[in-house]
Amino acid sequence: MDQSTQGVPASGRDRQVPTPDPIARDYILLALRLGKMMPGLVAAYFGPEDLKDQVDTETPYTATKLREDASRIEARLAREVTAADRRRWLQAQLVAIEAQALMLTGDPLPYPDYLTCLFDLTPEQTPESVFDAAADDLARLLPSGEMRTETLADRLAAWDRRFIIASDRLPAIVDWLVGQVRDRADRLVGLPTGEKVEFEYVAGGPWSAFSQYEGGLRTSIEINTEQLCRPADLVRMAAHECYPGRHTEHAWMERRMIGDQGRMEASITLLNTPETVIREGVALLGERLVAPDDLLPDLLLELYERGGLAVAADPAAAREAANKQVRIGRALASLRAVVANAAFLLHDDGAARESVAAYLRHYLVMSPERADRQLALIEDPISRAEVVVGSEGERLLRRWFELGPSGELVDRFGRLLREQLTPGSISADLAAVGFGGAW
Repeated sequence: MDQSTQGVPASGRDRQVPTPDPIARDYILLALRLGKMMPGLVAAYFGPEDLKDQVDTETPYTATKLREDASRIEARLAREVTAADRRRWLQAQLVAIEAQALMLTGDPLPYPDYLTCLFDLTPEQTPESVFDAAADDLARLLPSGEMRTETLADRLAAWDRRFIIASDRLPAIVDWLVGQVRDRADRLVGLPTGEKVEFEYVAGGPWSAFSQYEGGLRTSIEINTEQLCRPADLVRMAAHECYPGRHTEHAWMERRMIGDQGRMEASITLLNTPETVIREGVALLGERLVAPDDLLPDLLLELYERGGLAVAADPAAAREAANKQVRIGRALASLRAVVANAAFLLHDDGAARESVAAYLRHYLVMSPERADRQLALIEDPISRAEVVVGSEGERLLRRWFELGPSGELVDRFGRLLREQLTPGSISADLAAVGFGGAW
């Protein structure tokens, strides 16, 4: 164990964290320097305050110097890091940092190679037959209007409007719902003692929920009451952002990697690195763990009642709506990879911008304006890679879960929360054993 017994002040909170060993210290400085060059890349930092202060006040690094530093740290791993899992994790992260530094020098890799370096896996495109099948399912499930001339996006928007919960009811409903999924996550995978999620309710903005892990086993989440106001979306948020998703993974990593083993590299989270593939896969598949298809309808029924929705007055109609919502949700989940495919069209195939915009409008069941906002993400320097993380993480972890009997699913999920696993190590398991069909 590399943990130091001496503590140092943590960034952002009045608490102490272990003193990082030389490898962790240099990795944190490298990651903070990359974040300074690419604002928005650091998703969370709760490590030593003095390291952040050092980077904030020093002369900015060049991309070339940063790349050289990453290479030097990587060369030290074999000598200075004895634990194989830690060494593998750090190496994968450093390769991703080098690739981003290379992009900043103006000599980027081809898009597929860039993604492979960032995410420690070979990216895949989703067959468009998957999107066509999802659209067919939605066409069967969503009611048509009187004139039967609405687009599928119009029909989905009309369906969603039936389930809007008034904003003044949301705090009590969210507290109850998060308590429900927290209890189930605790029974299945366990939670570290003292973890906590705090909510703030705001109106306006293009996002539905914004979460920030602050360290000390705490996450703060802003909920946009204008967008996150429907039962199915609230369930997704509670599982994705809270239990057993992002907050749970962050809290366990802080408790196990930092608290138990002193691996201070876990105190900084970077987008567009292998760790985000694992984290997003955990967040997306967490809903299946705490709200599987056989339990989700009853949960939705309770939310219809607590939300004061008109459909709750007719138990038969409410049950039908809840069952249908589960199927609609699964069809929409099949469309997550549309944006990733579109990113390949733009950055790998060289398709014209308007052709990519048309692709998004065709396959995404949303308004043209919202589809065009997805194109802006694909063009953004950070999001151009990040848009593939969700679909790649979900695909990779789903296959890994399917390696063995369904009874091992919870154990595998727990490992993702408590170990420094990488996409590459999971891919190696898949290549060695193959996968079956637990989910």
